[in-house]
Parts: sequence; C-alpha cells; structure tokens
Amino acid sequence: MWKYAIGVILHPDMIIEPGIIIEMGVPETMSVNVTEEAINEMKRVITEQKLPEGTVLRIGVAGGGCSGFQYSLGFDNQTDEAKDHIYDQHGLTVAVDKKSYLFLDGTTVGFHNGIEKRGFTFDNPNAVKSCGCGSSFSA
Repeated sequence: MWKYAIGVILHPDMIIEPGIIIEMGVPETMSVNVTEEAINEMKRVITEQKLPEGTVLRIGVAGGGCSGFQYSLGFDNQTDEAKDHIYDQHGLTVAVDKKSYLFLDGTTVGFHNGIEKRGFTFDNPNAVKSCGCGSSFSA
C-alpha cells in the first residue's frame, strides 16, 4: 500500500521520523546508455578529426530508413538545456534531443569491433520492428 504525505507518494518501505525533512524528487537517470567501448571509439574519432575541446556526442532519431525511423550519431559543439537531455558518460558529454528521447528511452549504444563486423550498435527496447542491417526501426 502506498502512503501519501504532503502531496508526495511514498513507497511503503520508506520511514519518516518526526523532525526529519526528506527531499523528494525524481532521480535523474540516463535513458540512453553508451557503453565504455562506444565512448572510447567516439573519443578516438574526436582526437583523429581534431575536433574542438567540448565536443558533444549527439544521439537522435530521424524519420527514414526502411522501418520508419533511423538512428543518428554525430558530434556537436552546442547543447540547449531547454531542448536536450545532457549527460556525462565515461568522460564524454552526451546530448539527446527531447523528441528522440521518447523513442530511445532504455536504449544502449555499443560498439562492436570484430572480424565479421565493426560499428555502433543500438539495443532499443522500444523498437517493435527493425530492418536487417539494424540501422532503422519502428516503435
């Protein structure tokens, strides 16, 4: 059973003692996770291309591809807190625009470097269908 206290829903396991003020809020969680391997590859590209310090990894979704949406990865030198979710992952700033955020919640971006293939991968729990190459999806 959930308890209510001053307009805040409390989990039944929470204990409130008199005289103690509890600051409640929604924790900031990363909806798009980027593996350390993927971040390292991005950092390698930033260095190789001599991109300016403060370069941001921008992850998004755009209309297109054979399944309706396609993933986008790129570099940017600007972010906008009003339009982007901005996070630090393994020492690199990652920005996801708020529209793309809706389609990417829970997604993990990885990097595969093997004999049979090399490139970035998207593990998106919101994708109900994807194309054979994995670069587009429908939600």
